[in-house]
Parts: sequence; structure tokens; C-alpha cells
Amino acid sequence: MDDDLVGIQTPQRRIADPEEALALLERAVPGLADLRRRAGAVIDWAGLEESLGTGLPSDYKYLAEWYPTFDVGAFLLVRLPEPDEEDRWLQASRDTIEVLTDAWLEPSVGLLAHPAPGGLLPWGESCDSDKFMWSTTGGSPQDWIVTVASRGGAWWHYGGGSVQFLAEHCNGTLEHWGLPPIDLEVPPR
Repeated sequence: MDDDLVGIQTPQRRIADPEEALALLERAVPGLADLRRRAGAVIDWAGLEESLGTGLPSDYKYLAEWYPTFDVGAFLLVRLPEPDEEDRWLQASRDTIEVLTDAWLEPSVGLLAHPAPGGLLPWGESCDSDKFMWSTTGGSPQDWIVTVASRGGAWWHYGGGSVQFLAEHCNGTLEHWGLPPIDLEVPPR
């Protein structure tokens, strides 16, 4: 599996501000703003993070406060917790972690799932079973990078946050290593 690591793509500038990252995503995906909530949702981040055993990146939390779960191009599903349904998100994350552990990850080459130190924690997937995860390394969740595992076997890293990854994947800034081009249509919910 280590031979399948394609490499790392690094953004010109890592966006640390969640509002700026979300604005970039909204510009990259026409129609996404139609799904935006009128007011930010109140999500029990403290309870969710305590159950998960780790904090979560602020850009992802900001995205979840303003958007429900959505998919781009009927391809890339971005799973987001909903108010009063945080347990459903947590269970879905644990189910995906179990699949990763059973079928995708190889401890012998250092690919481990959360809660292992530096373990991979899923935040999205494609209709083709590609996985989009955080590598939980660094001083805080704001330092985590994105790891992509394509169904075709290519693994790669993106040196920015998940919302910036989505924006740059959709606006064509990133090379689509192991992933098909993405249609920018966002189906209504």
C-alpha cells in the first residue's frame, strides 16, 4: 500500500480563517449557497468531540454550522453533523473507521485509523467509495491535513484543511490524482 502513495499537494497558502475557506468553497461550487442555512445551527461540539476523543478543525465546524450534509456532482458526499443528531454523525464516523480498519488500512506501513495517534478520521466519501479523511497529526486539529484514498488504490495528501480542499478540488486548482473530474452541480435537499 505504501507504493500507492502518490504524494502531497500543498496549497499556495493554507487558509486558516473558516469564513474565508467557506467563501472560497461557495465561489467554487455554484448553487451551494442555495443550501446555506439562514442562521448558524447550534451543534453540540463539546459532546461530539468528547465522544470522538478529539477536537475537530474549525473550518469543518463552521461549514457544519452553515450547511447540512451535501454532495457535489452526485459524487462527493460531505458528511456534516446536524443539531440534535450528533450521535448519528458519530456512529457513521465509527462505521467508516471500522471499514477503513478492516479493508483499507495497513498498520505495517503506518496507516492507522482514529483514535490511534495520527490516525485517519473520515469526513467525506464518494459514490465510488473513495475516502476523504483527516490525518490527525500536528499540534491541534487546525494543523491536520487531508488524506485521500481513491478506490483505485492511489493515496495522497493535501496540505490544507477540508473546506479549502473541497474548494480547490472543485475549482480545478488540485490535480485529481486517482479521482474523476467533478461535476459542480449541488442537488437540492
